[in-house]
Amino acid sequence: MSWVGKSAVEMAEAVRRGEATAPAIVEEHLRMIAKYDGRIGAFRKVRAERALAEARTVQEREDLAGLPLAGVPVAVKDNIAVRGEATRNGSAATSNAAAAEDHPVVARLRAAGAVVVGITNVPELCLVGFSDSVYGVTRNPWDLKRTPGGSSSGSAAAVAAGMVPLAHGNDGLGSLRIPAACCGLVSIKPGREVVPPPGHGWDGLSENGPLATTVTDLALALAVMAGDMSLATPGESESLEIGSAIDDYPGGLTPSEPMKLRIAVAPAPLPPGFTMDAEFQAAAVEAADTLGAAGHTVVEHGARMPGWLGSATIATWLACAAADAEGLDPRRLERRTRSLARAGRLLARLGMDGSAGRDRWRAHGADQWFGNADVLVTPTLATVPPAAERWGRRGLLANMRTNLTYAPATGAWNMAGWPAMTVPYGWHSTGMPIGVQLVAAPGGEAQLLALAIQLESAHPWLRHAPLD
Repeated sequence: MSWVGKSAVEMAEAVRRGEATAPAIVEEHLRMIAKYDGRIGAFRKVRAERALAEARTVQEREDLAGLPLAGVPVAVKDNIAVRGEATRNGSAATSNAAAAEDHPVVARLRAAGAVVVGITNVPELCLVGFSDSVYGVTRNPWDLKRTPGGSSSGSAAAVAAGMVPLAHGNDGLGSLRIPAACCGLVSIKPGREVVPPPGHGWDGLSENGPLATTVTDLALALAVMAGDMSLATPGESESLEIGSAIDDYPGGLTPSEPMKLRIAVAPAPLPPGFTMDAEFQAAAVEAADTLGAAGHTVVEHGARMPGWLGSATIATWLACAAADAEGLDPRRLERRTRSLARAGRLLARLGMDGSAGRDRWRAHGADQWFGNADVLVTPTLATVPPAAERWGRRGLLANMRTNLTYAPATGAWNMAGWPAMTVPYGWHSTGMPIGVQLVAAPGGEAQLLALAIQLESAHPWLRHAPLD
């Protein structure tokens, strides 16, 4: 039996029951990586020998029967620490020293039985929604000519290609939701203080989270990362501590009582000056209608976001670029990074770093604009993913224009600190998957996951791209 293409829940259950072993599952996924990653470029570093050794350690653990992710191969984005590996953040200018300790999210994944098979590619310093760096160009498994998005580029590509069932990423202005939507995956950016953050700059905008092909897998991975297993079963009151008996683990997403929520659909919520593909707008409306058919109240939200928010988000992006580049040798940075950082420094000197708009949106603007809905439904992207090219060798205008044209719909919810996720919903006429974004107020992660399982049940999607 092949485990490639199975869900993380299925793999872990098989290992716990003795129907499969962690080394066998990991070895099969390593063969998948060896076969296809030369075409896709998802990984900067494949940890073949170390991963197999760690899988054998998992198999021998006394608490194997209680591990939520027993033997599950996972990939980690190249901007948080994995013990024994360098964290290069997509750059030749960063240190090549091996990390002494795991980031807390990696430590929690390993404690739950997961095996880190590799470190995934990102654009330099994770500054853009593309997929290129000095380490190569990552390609979208659904169309190798297109980007898988970014900055969790390789993580999304690896999951969409079936190289791993789960991957870690993080999201500063959309860097989980953008690549997940590009690659036909589910992903969630949790609200603040739910999961330990990446720990590098970004003024509290960036959150760690998972990418997966099923909502059940996504919820389980989020629960492990958060150290709160109640998130694995939205709507349930019971929780599970990592390592407790597996007999207590429900393993599903069925709420104990049906939720009846007020859902606002905003097919074109962007500030003036931004446009949204008509097919993406239609998908958001259809997804909201699907939730309406499930018993929720659906209302229209026709207002555009304020123009000052768009300006503040762009200024924040550039300020973060300047902060991330500080202290690195500019001669080893790419042209794109240098130009983004230079623009950020210029705006800072003019007192335009986005902080005033960010504070205004976070204090009351988001809540007022959101209105009296429980959940908002929008398109995740504004148009289909652009070409997979060496964008890092281009200048400021080309990179900003392309980023803002295709992926301007996610950053507002980082600015607010609210949870948001993306769910696949249909196909664009180009053949690319379409993602719809679900947004909730702080504390709404379980609501979002429960709605996503309803969308998945009513409108199932293809989980992996055909590679042969």
